[in-house]
Amino acid sequence: MTARITGEELDALIERVFHPTPDDHRLAILVDLPDGVVPDNDDWKIRRDLAQNWARALSARREQSGRSVSLVLYRNARANNADLPAQAWVWDAERIASQSLPASADDLDPAEALAMDDVLATHSLVLAPTEFSATAPLKIAAPKHGLSAATMPGFLPSMIPALRLDYSEINRRCEVLKDLLDRAERARFVFVVDGTDRHELTLDLRYRTAHASGGLIRERGRAGNLPSGETYIVPYEGEQPGARSRSEGTLPVQFEDEVVVYRIVENRAVEVLDADRGGRAASEADRLRDEPAYGNIAELGLGVLDAFGVEPCGEVLLDEKLGLHIAFGRSEHFGGQVGPGDFSAPDKVVHIDRVYVPLLQPRVAVRQVALDLPDGEIELMRDGSYAIRF
Repeated sequence: MTARITGEELDALIERVFHPTPDDHRLAILVDLPDGVVPDNDDWKIRRDLAQNWARALSARREQSGRSVSLVLYRNARANNADLPAQAWVWDAERIASQSLPASADDLDPAEALAMDDVLATHSLVLAPTEFSATAPLKIAAPKHGLSAATMPGFLPSMIPALRLDYSEINRRCEVLKDLLDRAERARFVFVVDGTDRHELTLDLRYRTAHASGGLIRERGRAGNLPSGETYIVPYEGEQPGARSRSEGTLPVQFEDEVVVYRIVENRAVEVLDADRGGRAASEADRLRDEPAYGNIAELGLGVLDAFGVEPCGEVLLDEKLGLHIAFGRSEHFGGQVGPGDFSAPDKVVHIDRVYVPLLQPRVAVRQVALDLPDGEIELMRDGSYAIRF
């Protein structure tokens, strides 16, 4: 498998993922641009070039597919899963073929701007290979506009082989996990740091249903990641009167060489242990103090791609699909209660996944994950691998 994908393969991918109808005749490829506030980087430029090449290849196949393709440019949202800006710039096939993308959003002509809502309302299929994740806002926009969206934040050519996986089998495994999470009342975790330091966490799963994201986005009004291969659920956040969240314990997260330990109370990280030692522990404690919504435990995710030979690449889009991940921050796009209004400013809105696979957090081992079901306990994971039979 190579790091290139042909127009024919792209068309086949769109057919496989979206199962489009004859009415799905307009595809948008979203591209966020750097600006004076958020500077460019090498991977971002590669991703923009890739998006334009995809648009050119798909435009060249319009006669075969019956779909037109637009590049939708916009000023970056400044943070992962922040709301999309109100304005967008749309390039048609002629412009896609003849012009290079601007290097900065500051180079866009204000007179050519269109309302982002209007653009989304006129494109029923969306691919979003962006720098900052557009998953949360597109999950909100999808039912509003009746579109189907595949979000690809941080996508790089090295991920192309993951687009060729057997998503029917991946989806089947995700559905098995969904059934378990739907029935579970809580999930219990045992983490071990450096082989000896034990941490226990409980996540309250009452009043919630899970979502299977198996790479098939075949109903209008849905958005999900591509590549995909995970089932996720928002832990109960305590919104029902008289029913506080029972999520509690300690959660270790490794940042480079340092392990930061959060104390969780009622589904919120309320404290960083040993924050007085400085380093990342101190900065994370400051972040919790300045932005309490960041401390919300927003997602329990279970990826399945490890069984298909996929390895971490350093981008959350793919890495979180390999195994266990737990997210902080925004949750309302997944069915939770914490949204942009709970943060101090639009550019502070985040949904950040912490991925528990050995290559990414070598000092933190997932010793066990157990689910409490109405009819008993089931061991879901043991020593970082699934203990259930798919």
